[in-house]
Amino acid sequence: MGPVSDSPRPARRGRLARSAAALAVLCGLVSYIAVHQMTGSKGAPRCAVGSGDNRYEFTPEQASNAATIAAVGTSRGLPERAVTIALATALQESALRNIEHGDRDSLGLFQQRPSMGWGTPEQIMDPVYSAGKFYEGLEKVPGYSRMPLTVAAQKVQKSGFPQAYAKHEPDATLLSAALTGRAPAALSCTADLKDGRSGDPALVRTELVRAFGESAAPTSVSGGASAGRSAAEPAVLVVPVRGGGERRGWELAQWAVARSDALRVAEVAYGGRVWRADDSGGGWEASESSSSPAATVRLRLVR
Repeated sequence: MGPVSDSPRPARRGRLARSAAALAVLCGLVSYIAVHQMTGSKGAPRCAVGSGDNRYEFTPEQASNAATIAAVGTSRGLPERAVTIALATALQESALRNIEHGDRDSLGLFQQRPSMGWGTPEQIMDPVYSAGKFYEGLEKVPGYSRMPLTVAAQKVQKSGFPQAYAKHEPDATLLSAALTGRAPAALSCTADLKDGRSGDPALVRTELVRAFGESAAPTSVSGGASAGRSAAEPAVLVVPVRGGGERRGWELAQWAVARSDALRVAEVAYGGRVWRADDSGGGWEASESSSSPAATVRLRLVR
């Protein structure tokens, strides 16, 4: 029989192995945190509404879809409450992402089903169309604006989890206040303008008209290759504010901020305030422009 001191060796080897494994996991965790602190996590929020505890942060993709939903609602002459219901529904159904999958054949922002008569897959994947179909259903609900949000949304959606809409009402309320123009300069975003993509005045015009109608078509475009000038000169679009006063102006202005990443909008000026995409804070500042603050919204695109 060997020395008594030899008997604990297998236990020591086991403890050493476990310690080595734990150290490896710890090193991996430290490396993961270090990389994400330096690079930032993919899809990190870059837009926000509200402040303090009453604040909702979201991605440029979500902001763009929310802005479309709101614009379609107000263009139909619907009240802010209708927009809040629609936004809360889309937050629950898709997290404001235009997804190509869902339960059975459900698609898009509102998870509408082609087999249930909501439209073709191509139509449902168009945010303007899908938002319009949701509002079409909501308008058929008598007294929807006085109902609890969950009840109104459920009468349109026929969801298996109707109470789930309720938890999104606070965020939807913040979004609708900004995107209908009731809360001026309430929506802010930051954007990366160094990815090589330029703004297209024709595309911006098309999207404005699709969302708001011909009344939102820019009255003039200066700069940019489309105006017969150097492509290096940024295009500036002047969007008229027709009807609705300053609330309408802020609706258009904050729509442009929410869609700035998709449409390559570098600057939005309205109501004596200006938002710039390259401002690290992403907020609105006092404008030095002397132009009439209530008559037009000015958009400068990325060149």
